[in-house]
Parts: sequence; structure tokens; C-alpha cells
Amino acid sequence: MSTERPLALVIDDEPDICELIVVTLERMDIDAEQAGTLEEARRLLDEHRFDLCITDMQLPDGNGIDLVAEINRERPELPAAVITAYGSMDAAVQALKAGAFDFVPKPVDLGMLRQLVDGAMRLTRGPRIDRRSRDTLLGESPAMQKIRGTIVKLARSNAPIYISGESGTGKELVARTIHDKGNRREAPFVPVNCGAIPSELMESEFFGHVKGAFTGASRDKQGLFQAADGGTLFLDEIAELPQPMQVKLLRAIQEKAVRPVGGEHEQPVDVRILSATHQDLAQLVETGDFRQDLFYRINVIQLAVPSLRERRQDIPMLVDHILGRLTGDGDHRIRVSDTALGTLRAYAFPGNVRELENILERALTLCEGDTIEAEDLQLPSHEGNGTAGTTEATPEPSEDFALDDYLADVERNVVVKALEKTHYNKTAAAQLLGISFRALRYKLKKLDME
Repeated sequence: MSTERPLALVIDDEPDICELIVVTLERMDIDAEQAGTLEEARRLLDEHRFDLCITDMQLPDGNGIDLVAEINRERPELPAAVITAYGSMDAAVQALKAGAFDFVPKPVDLGMLRQLVDGAMRLTRGPRIDRRSRDTLLGESPAMQKIRGTIVKLARSNAPIYISGESGTGKELVARTIHDKGNRREAPFVPVNCGAIPSELMESEFFGHVKGAFTGASRDKQGLFQAADGGTLFLDEIAELPQPMQVKLLRAIQEKAVRPVGGEHEQPVDVRILSATHQDLAQLVETGDFRQDLFYRINVIQLAVPSLRERRQDIPMLVDHILGRLTGDGDHRIRVSDTALGTLRAYAFPGNVRELENILERALTLCEGDTIEAEDLQLPSHEGNGTAGTTEATPEPSEDFALDDYLADVERNVVVKALEKTHYNKTAAAQLLGISFRALRYKLKKLDME
């Protein structure tokens, strides 16, 4: 056996299925070892270095998903795929949650199997790439370090991912980074805003149409699924999909095939689905505005993108990056004064990073000289800023609510307001707040506002 050929482990207690998969792999120049039990599979895993593992779910001595979880934990570099019973989407979702790279249903479709194997080989035998994402997902806060580490793991899978987060946090950037770090990076990344497509055109936009399907269909048209074939389809603001389209989308995801409007046959598509919305999808499921079965299918893995309020320490880095992009990276760079930077760090940013970009772009126009001052920022004094005298409603506690963070935001904004009113005279600001100068200095240090 040539050591240069990839090696796969095939685990199934049905000899016919095992033989079918092994023959298919051999025709793809991949050698294979066979196992009929988990015990035998674990022994082979200890003896060989495999490039791919394909396992059945139900085995004589246990469940293949348990093995997938072990591989994901102990050998994260090894892609593991699962063979599921026909029509068992629950089992497929369970396998993907356990860390499976992908799944193939019984009876095994050889075209789907080859696609799966090609994807796995691109992961393990493809050119090495830098999987770090600091150049795009900036920030050294714990929240950003965690999300970058999670992206590296998620990029190795074909599992659908639901990206949640407030408007302006960078959900599309996260989706694009997952695509760029995975085995589909050479294929298209197709983003679509579901709320921007008229409902009457939605089916044609997603699945395409054939010539003559309706008035105005003068030629065949490729849909978004076909355009993303082999790559990633990012469904932004998926909560905006009307119910009839939710049904059609669910079928396309489950069957891995689409039928163009006016077409007679379904077309197979190999697409990874990433979706996002700023709305609470779980709440929409509760109210009946979003289908539970579709939510279950797209929410195999959920990735929460932190708001800018949750990573204030990243603001200086983001400011520097955004200004560099807006002004160029020449020797003569616009800078932000310490006072203006402190004001930014105290602001609540309801619009998150997108709002920060808009604020800095406006400040560049207003500032005199090469320094942006606090007054150039023109931050709202009563909308979403948590300052004294606002009309903002008291927030409703939720699962993600952090009382300490909320109170710190309120305290920070009140301190900034006092400093602004006294033209940043700390002694006068302390008197205005009814505290000692030493107490104000302590608060500035505690709130990271020095």
C-alpha cells in the first residue's frame, strides 16, 4: 500500500454497504480500512493515521455518533462523516452537533458520497492556509478571541450555522470568515439579504427558472442555490422569509436539491447554509412567525457575535483600523484625541461596529487639523447612550443579560456626561457627581476610562 495515497476508515456492520463505499474510494485513489464494530474502529484509529472516517450510526456495540464525538475531541484534524437512515434528519442534525463533517443518507448516493469525500480531502490534503482571522475579525477581547477559536473549528465542518447578533456587529464578516477558512474557500460565497427580495420573486431568485416559466422569463436563469454550488450560501435576515418560502427552503436544504420555477426535474446542489438575523428566531418560533422545523435545521450550531458594548477594549484597535481604511496608510494619519477616545469607549453603540464606522467618517469631515476631538464625534446625547436624562426604557433581563455590565455602562455614561459639562475638569466633575476627587479617580480606573 502506497503511503502517498490518502487512507480512509469505513465503519459499517453491513458488508454490502462497506464494500460499495470502499470501491468508490478506491476509484478516487483512496485506500480504505474496514471495521464492523466500534471496538475494531478504535483499534484501527490507534494503529493508523487516517485522512477520513465514514461511520454508520447503528453498530453492534454502540452508536457511531459517540465515535464522532471522540474523534472531534481527540483527533480534531480528522473529518468524520456519518451514514444516516433515509429521511432521518433528526439523526443527521444530531451527528453534525457532535462534530461530524457531513452526512450521507441510506441508500448511499454515490454522487453525494464523492462530493463528501472531495470536501474532506480538501481539508486534510489541500494546501495549508493561515486559519487565523485577526486581519478581518479585529480585537483581543476575550469575546473576540473565543469567536475566532470557534470559527477555526466550525470551518472544518459542513454543518449549517445560525449566526445571531445585533445589527452592525459583523455577522456577514463572520460568515465570510468561516467560508474562507474552510474547505469550500475556492468555491463561491453568495450572500443574500432575504428582506430585500420581493416575495413574488423569491422562489425564482433562490431556485432559478426556465425559459417561459412566467411572463417575462425570456431565458433560463440560475438561482442563488445554483450560483453557490460547491460553496456557501449566506442567508442574512432569514427571519424576513415568508412562510411559503420557508417550506421550500426547508425542502431544498433537506433534499440537497432544487427545482427551478417551471422545471420538471430537481437539480442536485452542494451548498453549505449559513444564516443570520438580528431578530430573536426562537421567539419568532414561539409566536408562529418562523417554522420550528426550519429553525431546527438551520440552527445545528449557533454562533453569537458579541456587541461592541461587550468588547469595549477593542474600540481603540477598531478606530485605528477604520481610520486607516478611510484615510489610507500614509505617514500623515488622522489621530483621535484621548478625550474623544474615552467618549467613544463610554458610548453604548446601539448600531455597533457599523455605527462606529459612520461616526468616524462624519468626524473626519468635521475635524480641523489632524486630530479628532470629542465634539467632532457628535454622539447622540439621549438615544441609546444610557446617559442621565434619557428616555431609554429599563432593559428586560434575558439569558444573556449581565447586570454588572449594564450598571457599569450606566455609570460610565454618567461620568462622561459630568466630564463634558465641566470641560473635563475632574475636580469640578467630582463635585457635580457628589463624590470626592479620589472616588472619581478610582471610578475612572475601574471603568477603564483613564
